[in-house]
Amino acid sequence: MISASEDIGLADPTALPTAVAAAQAVAMIGFPEAALTLSHATIALALAPKSNAATNAIFAAMEDVRKGLAGPVPPHLRDGHYKGAAKLGHAQGYVYPHDVPGAIAAQQYAPDAVADKRYYEPTRYGAEARYADVVEKVRERLGRGE
Repeated sequence: MISASEDIGLADPTALPTAVAAAQAVAMIGFPEAALTLSHATIALALAPKSNAATNAIFAAMEDVRKGLAGPVPPHLRDGHYKGAAKLGHAQGYVYPHDVPGAIAAQQYAPDAVADKRYYEPTRYGAEARYADVVEKVRERLGRGE
């Protein structure tokens, strides 16, 4: 399961469910039959395309948190469901993504200190190539392509 998340990642999004299913099957059927299940899962994970882009993204984000760069949540994302929230500017100007074409709202989600940071840089390996295409299209649509 660690290899599926850390080494394979989104290059094969079926890797983690495969590893979890194998672990559950081993627990349910035991040996010697579980050896077949472990063989299937081991071969599938060994041959899967690899990407650590999600791992790199979370570690980079955690490092910025450790550096104190995680500032306050932008006001338009703050809870506005209580008396006095409007006076504080909370939930003012929020754009509901499903109300705009393509469900992509051009608004800031991250704190100011990290607003322009790019944590997830997808690879072109396996299924992650599809995610790379989506990230590219979103960045283009928001005028942040490069």
